[in-house]
Amino acid sequence: MTALLTEPLVRQFATMGTTARVRVERPGPDAERAVDAVQALFGEVQAQCTRFDPASPLMRANAAGSWHPVPQWCYAALEEAAAAHVRTGRLFDPRVLTELVELGYDTSLPFSAGPVSLPARQSQQSRQPQRPVRSVRVLPWQPRFDAAARAVAVGPAAVDLGGIAKGLAVRWAADLLRASADTFFVDAGGDGYFAGAGPADRGWSVGVEDPLGGTDPVAVLAVRDQACATSSTRLRRWQVGDRTAHHLIDPRTGGPSAGGLASVTVVGSDPAAAEVWSKALFLHGADQISSVATAEGIAALWVRDDGRIGATDDLAPALIWSRP
Repeated sequence: MTALLTEPLVRQFATMGTTARVRVERPGPDAERAVDAVQALFGEVQAQCTRFDPASPLMRANAAGSWHPVPQWCYAALEEAAAAHVRTGRLFDPRVLTELVELGYDTSLPFSAGPVSLPARQSQQSRQPQRPVRSVRVLPWQPRFDAAARAVAVGPAAVDLGGIAKGLAVRWAADLLRASADTFFVDAGGDGYFAGAGPADRGWSVGVEDPLGGTDPVAVLAVRDQACATSSTRLRRWQVGDRTAHHLIDPRTGGPSAGGLASVTVVGSDPAAAEVWSKALFLHGADQISSVATAEGIAALWVRDDGRIGATDDLAPALIWSRP
């Protein structure tokens, strides 16, 4: 029998506009191969679901306006997005690509390098003729799927799969790692899955970043065999002339959400579902988040624009500490 390695296997790599991190405790003989597969998976999901490459399968499907074949991961992500649209009462709506482009977010912006400032004008891409969007979004998003042909019809409004594709990549990566390890985590820019009891057998300690810019976490969670996802305006925000914009677009207004929240963190069984609900709850705003999260049975923690922290009772089993 091959002995288990005593040192954890750790890897990080750039993907999907962020840095993905994988850590496997007490890795077995197949762990390195599994982590290689995880890195390759993230690359495939990014290539298929990115909106920053006009030749990607997603963007070709957006441009088609009718039935268009797409590869495995893009098809699965579009199916998941359609289900999430229904599950969240249409508040999760990926039909916000035109608004993001109009705000200047038509290329992958260097958020990790610091504040991003854009000129107060529409990008060249946003000045191109667009299919009607705002009038279309008063109706439910109802993409069509042909599983036999693996084809989709997503229109008439173009869609962005950024967040949910990242959450799904984490889900699929965890599935790959389970075959060779029982204690690991995979995290991609705030969307993570944490398996097993962690290095100290007390669950994985996950710090919730201060969305208002502080260096210390606002809370620490103990997560075991669960996902944790955060939607925040701390990183993906930028200046458009004298206006501050961020990537969490409210489909009801077509503009960045202004509901009084700075971040929402959700703990649950699935990374993609946690990512979807962290965004949907953010869009519900500070006045509604407690009642909605409680009604849905969601373990959630949020930080208001003024720094006040709230959490549902469902989060209590995972909450180690939070700032007063």
